Amino acid sequence: MSLPDVSAPYWKSNAEGELVVGGLRISSLVARHGTPVFVYDRAIIERKLSQLRDALPARFAISYSVKANPNPAFLRFFLDHGCGLEVASGGEFHSARNAGCLPENIVFAGPGKTEVELETVIAQKIGEIHAESQLEIERINRISAKLGVRSRVAIRVNPNEEWQGGAMRMGGKSSPFGLDEEQLALLLGQMNHYPHIEFCGIHLFVGTQILDHTLLLAQYRKGMDIFRHAATWMSSTLRTLDFGGGLGVPYFPGESELDLNQLRRGLQELMASIEAETCFARTKFMVEPGRFLVGECGVYVTRVNDVKTSRGKTYLILDGGMNHHLAASGNLGQVIKRNFPTAILNKLQMPPGEAFEIVGPLCTPLDTLGRSVRLPTPEVGDLIGIFQSGAYARTASPLGFLSHPTPPEVWVEGAQDLLIRGRGTAEEHYSDVRLLTVGESSV
Repeated sequence: MSLPDVSAPYWKSNAEGELVVGGLRISSLVARHGTPVFVYDRAIIERKLSQLRDALPARFAISYSVKANPNPAFLRFFLDHGCGLEVASGGEFHSARNAGCLPENIVFAGPGKTEVELETVIAQKIGEIHAESQLEIERINRISAKLGVRSRVAIRVNPNEEWQGGAMRMGGKSSPFGLDEEQLALLLGQMNHYPHIEFCGIHLFVGTQILDHTLLLAQYRKGMDIFRHAATWMSSTLRTLDFGGGLGVPYFPGESELDLNQLRRGLQELMASIEAETCFARTKFMVEPGRFLVGECGVYVTRVNDVKTSRGKTYLILDGGMNHHLAASGNLGQVIKRNFPTAILNKLQMPPGEAFEIVGPLCTPLDTLGRSVRLPTPEVGDLIGIFQSGAYARTASPLGFLSHPTPPEVWVEGAQDLLIRGRGTAEEHYSDVRLLTVGESSV
């Protein structure tokens, strides 16, 4: 067996057929940190960030989307490499600040910002708030007035076109995210009613997990068109055009990496086409990738705890499951379950044999990490690796389900491994709360 096709460009094995992360054997990492465990290779993140920077024009800034993986080690890495941060909650804002990010380098998006969250970020003079409705703009204005400041606000727009079958189709989908494009002119005409808001730009809702460069370029062109109209309606030079994230990574057989060379050429043509337009003269273009930067850097490592056969199917029962990696179970948005790239990490030199059902330790049939996965003959103690696990894995999973200890996270730099989040304990799932007896007051 070799590394899965979509993982092979970024991972390697040694002559004995064992996964090597940086300069370390996976067996040595597991000996120190146990299983289940998430392991991240810093070199892969560096490579992805370099590839993206090479594809983007000089006027493009990168803000890492914290939701993809909010571990402080990731945030500090991107800050050290000159990126800003995009947050979607008050908690992520505090994480960004604790990692050392200046408020002016943070943008805040998300459809459900509370007044407490807004007041927190406005008081600290956040770089931009991406407003998603007129009511949210009114809240920002009122809170800003109370604090005696003007807040920089970009409007998140839900375009009136969508991509289908290789062409743009008029009539975008309804969405909880952003303001519908057809409502934008009316709202901009009312912006003088909000004296404590500095309207600074447009944030485009593009989509997610996009592997087609033509789709990205079409939607970037759409964003420029919306921005152009907004600048005309406001009779002003706007400061930012944020294209959001959406850049994808391949997970499944048949998927190919985003063609960055074609994206680079297309963006160069786009930038040349707007060079003479004054409305773009001082515009800062932004992207907010998360998955693209960190998705391929991580592998979720579990151990085979049991092998058993039931009515013609053989099950590998692991010591970790969907409570740690909901996305791999298919319960995070997949309509049809498809397997994440999976391998036996200590048997990469062995050819695959029969198909196995890969399940976790939870008392639910939903806890299935792989169906009919062809693997070398497995044994109890073998290490199963699920690749493409750097983004929306641990952070997007029901860690409290069945009260298993939460998995640690390990960051590998060359021949050094750093524990960046320790393993949880069973005790963290409960606290010594005295229950009230009937008729007893809590006051």
